[in-house]
Amino acid sequence: MKVIISGGFSGAYERLRPEFERASGIKVETGSGASQGNGPQTIASQLSRGVQADVVIMSREGLTELIAANRIASGSDADLAQVPIGVAVRAGAPRPDVGTVEAFKRVVTGARTLAVPASTSGIFLVKDVFPRLGIADKVNVKMTPRGTGATEMVANGEADIGLLPVSEILHAHGVEHAGVIHKDIQLVQVFSAAMVAGSKQPDAARRLIAFLASDRAASAIEKAGMEPLGQRR
Repeated sequence: MKVIISGGFSGAYERLRPEFERASGIKVETGSGASQGNGPQTIASQLSRGVQADVVIMSREGLTELIAANRIASGSDADLAQVPIGVAVRAGAPRPDVGTVEAFKRVVTGARTLAVPASTSGIFLVKDVFPRLGIADKVNVKMTPRGTGATEMVANGEADIGLLPVSEILHAHGVEHAGVIHKDIQLVQVFSAAMVAGSKQPDAARRLIAFLASDRAASAIEKAGMEPLGQRR
């Protein structure tokens, strides 16, 4: 069975996949891609050019687009977890105060370079938050294809700050989580799983989705910095 997953849920998935394989006897191959955005690295682009997959795990915003494009088996989707946007700094660097909107504005406009993923959270910040705060022309933003690129820029000193889902910060090397941004400018992303339309292994796909949405998966999801949602369904 083949899974394509975006970065936000990867930390939890890497903890859970071996347990699922042992319990089910199903071998899972994993690919990666961005939930939204442009370019060949997005999950939508991969599916459109014929990359084989049975399950996708990605932001609800991106999954909604795939459902509208008839790429997802009807009724197969399940919300797994939610996570807010956090601030990444280089390991050992001072942690800026981003507890208020005004503090956030000072931090991002004062940063030499700000790294964000060119997917759901980065799109939200660049197209919504920065213009709403009147600072779109005052921030030097570098959008990377994936969240891993944003954390790498922070880790190696190319960017002062990274803004992306907390779960991706905690999962990265060389960076530390400095806090979440204020609720008035926050996007709490929901990450969901679904079976790809035309999957050749539908039973295995359904079993994996059910496992990821089960109470059994909750502890690993919490350890990855996310709030489990599966048991609420």
